[in-house]
Amino acid sequence: MSDKIILIDRKYGSGGREVGKKLAEKRNIPFYDGQMLLIAAEKYGISHNVLEEFDEKNIKSMIYMIAMNAEYNHNNSTGVLPQQIYHAMSETILRLADEGPCVIIGRCADYILKGKKDYINIFIYASDMQQRIERAVTVDHVKPKDAPSYIKKRDKQRREYYNFYADGRWGEPDNYDMCLNTSTLGYDMCVSIIESMI
Repeated sequence: MSDKIILIDRKYGSGGREVGKKLAEKRNIPFYDGQMLLIAAEKYGISHNVLEEFDEKNIKSMIYMIAMNAEYNHNNSTGVLPQQIYHAMSETILRLADEGPCVIIGRCADYILKGKKDYINIFIYASDMQQRIERAVTVDHVKPKDAPSYIKKRDKQRREYYNFYADGRWGEPDNYDMCLNTSTLGYDMCVSIIESMI
């Protein structure tokens, strides 16, 4: 078995999380996505709800960040800043990667682990918008008429979060070892291709 960490970033509704989960199950290694929030919250004493609020959501510019921090702290008693959330998530990702081979979904893991761990960096997307709409409706219970704008919003949040904290560009092929289209390949074929690469 490879000792590499497998990092998967994804467009919303592409099934990247499912590909990662199937891959982890097949290789019998840990899978980390939303549960990283719980681990970070527990370790750093940050409310899980607060972590969820800022999870993979960007603060576009320093001015916007300062304004958002001020508003957030005015309306909340926790006083937790987005930078603290990112730091908590970073420390959690580093700790999980130290424990051995695993699959980590999103959250700038490639940037956080750069130069520290041997990893494979995959980007998952779906060219079929209807497939993405169906996932939005099924997974997040979005109304079909609202799904296209919801998908656009979620992709924008992930892109801006990544581009703010990392030194690469989210979704650009040069930033990844491999890009896979679930619309043409399907989840199982994506898993097989990643395994072949490993």
